[in-house]
Amino acid sequence: MRAFFSVFLIFIFTISLSQETTDGSKTKLKADANVSLNSNGVASIPAFSLGKPAIIASVSLTKNRFSYDPVLAYGVNIKPWFIDNWLHYKIIRKPSFELRTGVNFSTFFTEYKLTEETILRGDRYLAFEVAATYKFQSNTSLTLMYWNDNGLEPGTISGHFLDLVGEKTGIKIGKSVLMSANIQLFIITYDGNNDGLFVSPKISFALRNVPFALFWQGTQVLRSNIIPDPGFQWNVGLSYSL
Repeated sequence: MRAFFSVFLIFIFTISLSQETTDGSKTKLKADANVSLNSNGVASIPAFSLGKPAIIASVSLTKNRFSYDPVLAYGVNIKPWFIDNWLHYKIIRKPSFELRTGVNFSTFFTEYKLTEETILRGDRYLAFEVAATYKFQSNTSLTLMYWNDNGLEPGTISGHFLDLVGEKTGIKIGKSVLMSANIQLFIITYDGNNDGLFVSPKISFALRNVPFALFWQGTQVLRSNIIPDPGFQWNVGLSYSL
């Protein structure tokens, strides 16, 4: 399965490079970044969290149809939590519809307490993504996303993540406040009875022309065989966008 996805991605990237025009090659590199301080760090898959305050930084470097989208997550004690290295390519890029594929080389860090010391172990993961986004309006969209996630170290788990996200941005509240809201309905099926159906709403508030935003996110399990039961988790934070 991994070999199939690897060959598929190499094929897509090769074809896309051959289709770039001379004008496209002159397109400037676009860079965006976001840093957030979270009360209860929430992972890329909201079913998993650090369980304590975290700092999460994300960067997006985009040129033509390609983008590199790394994510760095640390506890406030500056101990690493996870590092993502997403490479994305937009197969279809239209005003109302986008289809993209991607690959992620990531590392997830776990602490193991021994008698006299604590060891920080990093486990490697390889994930493949296919995602389709339909825009009803410029600020309203629906995204269906699938990840195939593969643990590369002995003892790590592999599985599938299917996510449906509805999002609306730029909601005006008075003259100065803008609100964004989204809701995720997602399914995870991982090795070792780590299966579940979850819902995760998120809202954020920002002042016009101010790069800071306050946000709240909750995650509620609807059905799961995970032990212990994840139950309801919530997170609040402050983000800064460049």
